Amino acid sequence: MSSGDFIEVDGVITELLPATTFRVKLPDGREIIAYLCGKMRKNNIKLIVGDKVKLEISPYDLEKGRIVYRA
Repeated sequence: MSSGDFIEVDGVITELLPATTFRVKLPDGREIIAYLCGKMRKNNIKLIVGDKVKLEISPYDLEKGRIVYRA
């Protein structure tokens, strides 16, 4: 899969989970589980509840996503 195959959406972090995973609320009301992308983990970007983030979601699994940007 190339980077163009992902669905990009915005969301808000609602809960912090173990192992740098987060529960993120999407604009349509759904909540998904998301994890940090490698560059955010490498650069030690911290996230807290209420942060607005940009996610990439695979069209094959709409319940999990990857956080690629903190707004």
